[in-house]
Amino acid sequence: MRELTVRLAALDPEAGAALRVVSYFDELAAGHAGLQAVVRGAAVLTGGAAGLTDDRRHLSVRVAADGASSPGAPDPGWLSTPVDEGAVLWLERTGPARMVDAVVLERAAALARTVLERTRPLPGAGAAGGRQDDALLEVVGDPAADVVARRAAAHALGLAPTAPARAVVFAGGELRVLPAHEAVDPGGRRVGVGPAGPVEDLPASLAAARRALRLTAEDTPGDPGPRVVHAEQAQALLLLAGTVTPASPPVADVVALERAAAAAPWMLGTLHAVVSAPTRRSAATDLAVHHSTLAERLATAQRLLGWDLHEPSGQQRLHLALVLRRLHRNPA
Repeated sequence: MRELTVRLAALDPEAGAALRVVSYFDELAAGHAGLQAVVRGAAVLTGGAAGLTDDRRHLSVRVAADGASSPGAPDPGWLSTPVDEGAVLWLERTGPARMVDAVVLERAAALARTVLERTRPLPGAGAAGGRQDDALLEVVGDPAADVVARRAAAHALGLAPTAPARAVVFAGGELRVLPAHEAVDPGGRRVGVGPAGPVEDLPASLAAARRALRLTAEDTPGDPGPRVVHAEQAQALLLLAGTVTPASPPVADVVALERAAAAAPWMLGTLHAVVSAPTRRSAATDLAVHHSTLAERLATAQRLLGWDLHEPSGQQRLHLALVLRRLHRNPA
């Protein structure tokens, strides 16, 4: 490309300059440049100040010809082009556009549109299920971040400043922040959902969501349990999630549970159904077995575990053992 640009410049300086513009913005795009870099490139390439305003995002960027940022607003007489609805990119030049001006406006506007969609989605656009910008998520979830910066990042993610929001963490590490009223779609993955609150409290919501994720399970015979756990509905268990890690030595009840699980492929699913269903009969229905079959399974389970599963205290003991097993399996 560089050799082609040199040859073209020798034949047609304007065409060579235009090709340099294309190459410049392609490199910015490949490097995931931010909005400031895009506007700075427009200014440097045209030898005059350039800027971008976006009324819907309450955004204004202006860069002088020497690359320094400075305040400013567009003049109706300057060369300009729309970036998207509500956003305009301008060059502080009047009169007919040179070829290089036209190419700069086109390429800079296209790249600016991509950057805005990636880093500053409009309200509602960042919460529709697509992956949100990692840099913005880092700000809203950082307890050390300035509150003003956190609010600005939340706004760029599509959150209303006064509406409650919550953090959501998916198995594998993906993080999202959603309006409190929006339902969480697990998409077949394990999900921890933080409590709802003002955007200023999103770091606390994120911490709770991460602990809630450790309480989830794959909902398989070998790992029965809920795929989605809401922190607000498991506050006592979050305390366990804050202290028990995969490196923690298992208590005797967990050891007994693992021993029972190794004895029969139906064991864990049956035990989970017993502590989750309101009655034994409904547990049998959930397992698609006859209630007499369930009774036989429980007799075997009691013998292997070493405690009575018909007593409320025995069921509570089993429930905690199942929870602790997940915490030993899921990373902190």
